[in-house]
Order: sequence, then structure tokens, then C-alpha cells
Amino acid sequence: MKLVTFRRSGEALHEARAGLLLPFGVIDLSAAAPLVFEDWSGDERIDLLRLLEGDERGLSLDSAAEIANAVIEQIGGPLDVVRDELAPDEADLAGSLSIGGQELLLPRSEVRLLAPLPRPRSLRDFFAFEQHVATTRGQQGRSVPEAWYRYPVFFFLNHQAIYGPDEAIPMPQTEQLDYELEVACVIGREGRNIAPDEALDYIAGFMIMNDWSARDIQREEMRVGLGPAKGKDFATSLGPWLVTLDELEEFAEADGRWRLEMVARVNGRELSRGNLGDMYHSWAAMIAYASRDATLYPGDVLGSGTVGGGCILELTPEAVGGWLAPDDVVELEVTGLGTLRNRIVYG
Repeated sequence: MKLVTFRRSGEALHEARAGLLLPFGVIDLSAAAPLVFEDWSGDERIDLLRLLEGDERGLSLDSAAEIANAVIEQIGGPLDVVRDELAPDEADLAGSLSIGGQELLLPRSEVRLLAPLPRPRSLRDFFAFEQHVATTRGQQGRSVPEAWYRYPVFFFLNHQAIYGPDEAIPMPQTEQLDYELEVACVIGREGRNIAPDEALDYIAGFMIMNDWSARDIQREEMRVGLGPAKGKDFATSLGPWLVTLDELEEFAEADGRWRLEMVARVNGRELSRGNLGDMYHSWAAMIAYASRDATLYPGDVLGSGTVGGGCILELTPEAVGGWLAPDDVVELEVTGLGTLRNRIVYG
């Protein structure tokens, strides 16, 4: 499944709710829930965090799939779609599909996608790619610390500063704005001191993550000996949707990694290319370490860290034409996970 958080034109932000993305539209899970839950109240709203947490009635990611199947069964015959002349393989519903007065299936053109989790419970970012660590430390004349190979270290990011697909990123007070090409997993079950051989069962799905960084500020802060603070406090982009593991089976490796090609473009020009499967620390190791003497909850987000070559800092601004600036458009594309696009605007 591809799970999204969306709102329709004219709706307030607090009306955002969870949906399931189809090739030709978005299923409104709140509107379609009565197809599965007989006692469902018409004004109840399902958001993604509620799906992850579940409830006593059986609401869960599994029930989201049941709701989607029920909608598809109701469709019955062919749908009236509109094709894009510039992209003839893409189609959108010509109008909403209503059953019993409820609009269950909406055209993609009528919804605004937000970050899948606009307010995660928490946001950790790891440092899992050896190439990224070796290159950035090598630029400072330092080697990779021995401890890095033993511990999948992480820091906390601001989980209240989340931006979604196509959302404008206000330019922070920096001269050296950078993107970071990453993938994030979302925790789907509560757990503490999780064993590595059980850790993958705690993943609800994956999405693209851009850990925006103010490198000049970060550089000064980290000389103090703590992790980055204001250098990363202003924005993290997530999206465009959360993809469950069943959709990524063809890319799964026996060692618990996924071979997903990762690409970053600035103003249409490719700057970075790497692969998620090149992580030194596995997702299982990261989840086990994050849960050591601490409880992970549904809706917690864990970032992979930057793939090798996945930021301007590594590539050097001299080689790519400088740091990011207002009006630049940054696109992160990952196999199976879509494209996360943001424009930088004057703050």
C-alpha cells in the first residue's frame, strides 16, 4: 500500500486525513470506513497515526487494506478517467466516486498531499552509510571513529518542523543550505529492547526523507562537542507517501536491506546517486539500538542518514555550482518510494 495524508481544496489543515493512493485516485479511508466497520460514525476521522496505533475495533494498517478492497469491489466496472497529454500513461479520475452520499474515491488532482506523518511522535536520524561518514570526516582530515562501526549512532531532529511534498521550504538564516538524500522508516508497533532478528517486524513502511542542513551553523555548533541543533532545527521533508513492505519485496535482500536506487536533482540537474542497500548499519541494527532501554512507539520515524554522495557537503559546492538558494527546486527520487519535491523560498 501507498498511504498518504491529504486534504482537499478549501479544507483546513486540521481536517487532513489518511488515504490510500491508487494509480488513478485517492481512497478517503475515513469516508470509506463504513464499508468495513458497521458502527462507524460519519464524522470520525482517520489519520495515519491512528492507523498505526490501532484501536479496540480493529482499526489498523490491515483494516486500511480491507477498506481499500471494499472500495474497489464497489467500483464494479470501468471508471471515467482523464489522461494527461504530456504523460499519456498517467490517468486521473474525471470526478469523485460517491457511494451512499459519501465521496470515497477522489481524483488525485483534487487533493493536496501533506507529509505522511505531519507530526511524528519522534524523529531520529542515523549515520548509516560509511561513504558519507568517511568523506565528510576526510574533508576535515579525520578518519572514521572505530566506535562508529560498533554503534549505529543517531541524533534527534525537530519533529515539529515537518514539510511535505511540493511544500515550500523557507530559507533559513544560513549561507550554506544543503539537502540530504535519505530514506526513513516508520515504526508500526510499540517495542523496547527489540532483538535485531525481530526488528523488521516493527517497520510499518518506508518514505523519502530530506534532512535539510545549514552547514555553516552546523559546523560551528558541532565544534562544541554536541550534535547539530539550529543547523538542522528548521525543516525536515518527508513523503510523498508511506510505502508498506509488501510493495518492496522485489528489492529486498536476504540481509535485511533493500536495493533502492536513490537520486537527488537540483533544478532538474542530477547531483547525487546512490543505493539504500549500501548501508553499513542495517535497519534491524538501527531499530534494536534505538529501542535499547527506550520504548519505540507507532509513529516514531528513523532516518537512514545520508547515502554516499547524497549532499552538497560531500560533493563540495565548488563541484556542483554552490549551495542551495531561494527558488531552487530539490527533487529526491527513490525506487518504489516516489519523488519528494520542494522549492526553497525567501523566509
